[in-house]
Amino acid sequence: MQTTTISDAVRYIGADDTTIDLFESQYEVPNGVSYNSYVILDDKVAVMDTVDARKTEEWQSNLKNVLNGRTADYLIVSHLEPDHSAGIKLFTEQFPQAKLVMSTKAKSMLPQFFEIPELDEKCITVAEGETLSLGSHTLQFFMAPMVHWPEVMVEYETTEKILFSADGFGKFGALSTDEDWACEARRYYFNIVGKYGAPVQTLLKKAATLDIQTICPLHGPILKENLPYYIGKYQTWSSYEPEDKGVLVACASIHGNTKAAAEKMVTLLQEAGAAKVAFTDLSRDDMAEAIEDAFRYDSLVLCAASYDGGVFPPMEDFLNRLSHKAFQKRKIGIIENGSWAPCAAKSMKAILDTMKNLEICEKVVTIKTTIKDADVETMKELAKEIVG
Repeated sequence: MQTTTISDAVRYIGADDTTIDLFESQYEVPNGVSYNSYVILDDKVAVMDTVDARKTEEWQSNLKNVLNGRTADYLIVSHLEPDHSAGIKLFTEQFPQAKLVMSTKAKSMLPQFFEIPELDEKCITVAEGETLSLGSHTLQFFMAPMVHWPEVMVEYETTEKILFSADGFGKFGALSTDEDWACEARRYYFNIVGKYGAPVQTLLKKAATLDIQTICPLHGPILKENLPYYIGKYQTWSSYEPEDKGVLVACASIHGNTKAAAEKMVTLLQEAGAAKVAFTDLSRDDMAEAIEDAFRYDSLVLCAASYDGGVFPPMEDFLNRLSHKAFQKRKIGIIENGSWAPCAAKSMKAILDTMKNLEICEKVVTIKTTIKDADVETMKELAKEIVG
């Protein structure tokens, strides 16, 4: 059982999931993930979202413990994604007189998830800026469409100045894990929310008008201190600006020769004065972390083998994911390898052409199977062009 006192009136009733293998069936979460839910205890009781089906039983126990014999009056539905909505129908069965408070879009989508009798009578739909009084606490609602689903809204509690931020400011990792916020928050943001920078910017503008003292997200820790740091990270990430000066060397190698060239490029970039050089083997390393690092740094070197008249699939996958997440505003260098008909560069450029605001280096390095001294000299020229 996990309950945490945020204040006398606001309690955490979510749950850690430390046995999940893949979040959204695609992202590795070695330290698990948390599903966050909260309760506001006032003249009226508001429950802020539910949790994933994997932890619904624990959530119900936490809720019962916090209520201590009281009944719930409202369930605030910020986001209908299943990791936050699995308990909605159970809530309506346990508290048949309670109202479900959500956006108009959420109400239209809810029947896709559950058949809830007398839904019209149970639902209160709210619009931008509307408020709900619980007694001494008041919730104000702000629509956040496409952060990162169309029905999303966030809530600002005006008395204690708490922003319930839905998936915003969330991160991978269970609350029981002691780890740096930025790394797993960055990996979470770019892989899940990254495509939707413009809607996030819109939400941040709304948040800037509020006096926020605490942020309560649906994943990850409750944020109470140094809030400008977290908000600043979101400003940078959602505007697609590089977070740090540096280079990610992303390698897709079949037999190891291309990887040897990529590792040599790491050394040459360091010798050329790059502030930071990161390396990822796209065939073996976590793809979500590769996406994270591509967005983190201001430059990217793609080093890939030719394959079936195109580019080796791990690189193709990486570039397509970057395109899906609106990758932009970066400098790109290209190294290709081929034993008889090098074609990786052409294929990589074709995918890069689907993205905007990229600076592609003029110097393209073409290797025939293994790197030679002449190739190293060309790679040095590319390194200098990358570092600038």
